[in-house]
Amino acid sequence: MLDILRGLAILGILFMNVADMGGSIVAASLDIRHLGWTKADRVAWWLREVVAAGTARGVLELLFGAGMVILTDRADRLMDEPAVRRSYGARNLVLFAFGLVHVFVLLWPGDILHTYAIAATIAVLFRRLAPRALLAIGLVCALWQLSVSGIAYQQTQATRAQVAQIQAQATPSADDRRIASREATRQRAIAVERARTKADIAREDAARTESFASWAQAAWRYFIDLQRDGIELLFVWQSASVMLIGAALFKLRILQGSRSRRWYLAAMIGGYAIGLPLRIVGAAETIGPADAPRTIWATYEIARLATTLGHLALVNLLVSTAGGARLLRPFAAAGRAALTIYVAQTLICLWLIFPPFALGWYARLGWAQLMLVALAVDAVLLLAVILWFRRFAIAPVEWAWRSLVETRRLPWRRVAR
Repeated sequence: MLDILRGLAILGILFMNVADMGGSIVAASLDIRHLGWTKADRVAWWLREVVAAGTARGVLELLFGAGMVILTDRADRLMDEPAVRRSYGARNLVLFAFGLVHVFVLLWPGDILHTYAIAATIAVLFRRLAPRALLAIGLVCALWQLSVSGIAYQQTQATRAQVAQIQAQATPSADDRRIASREATRQRAIAVERARTKADIAREDAARTESFASWAQAAWRYFIDLQRDGIELLFVWQSASVMLIGAALFKLRILQGSRSRRWYLAAMIGGYAIGLPLRIVGAAETIGPADAPRTIWATYEIARLATTLGHLALVNLLVSTAGGARLLRPFAAAGRAALTIYVAQTLICLWLIFPPFALGWYARLGWAQLMLVALAVDAVLLLAVILWFRRFAIAPVEWAWRSLVETRRLPWRRVAR
């Protein structure tokens, strides 16, 4: 069950990453029409935004929390608590190094390996807590956005309403004029930011269509900008929070399919009932006026978690049926080769399909075509790992990672029975 979930998630994550690989990373989040806005593009974007956005990452974070419990529980039989943490920390240190190679050598600035390595090193400090405590801490940390950004939304809404009233007055007071002046300043700042975004997109498009050197520099610059702006801290916070939730769900035997079909049906309906409407509203806000306040500021994480729970429950329901199990069983191979597939996605997209030194398809495809590219790449990779495991016991990147962690050369081939 865990392998199937991991396989679906790692293949699904390309549908999110491919827009940043095949088009402007800045535009993918700040000017979505820049990547194409035909009718097919709009359909693809809406499906991606409502059904998929952030959920593959959510499943991987949940599974990382489950893996933390599995690995540290095994180590408990041989070591004391400080030794367990050192051993798990060393494992994450190797993963962190792989992440940096992914960023600076393979040129993927959206890497999640180094983020997960940091987040897991934090999450392991809470591993001995009871499931309810893990769930409570994870949810509180994950949903801080609901309160903090909710306040920002309410304040922006209140200010807009107040300014509208002031503008309707014939002789506004001094206080009212100050409020109107602050709003005018905010609007000018928004206009400046919009112009800066367009300039950033143009600069990125130019850099990523010139040469290998400019392509590499664009990737490095974006990654460094993320660190400078503190965005990495947000990613680590989110990831550690969901890992704690994943650890709780594993201890409660929810991730691995041990609850009843009725339970998973209720979880699926509840997750989708909360998550999908919030994401539909958020998507509509995203394509609306740039200066309008957005509920998505506050609801993004709760919608992501709820939709992820719905997907998780749906997969468990499918696997509990004969037809669903046959349909999903091949994805277990992808789950066993998740690291290899993740790196292979980068190699195929960033070193073959989109770069100027290869096929050069960067900025030539719209949202719909990018989703088709992701589907084709994933289909090839899924078939490749299924064939691989007929002869070999471990996938290539997993072999390198685990060999380094265990400081010994692991065997490649399947053991004959």
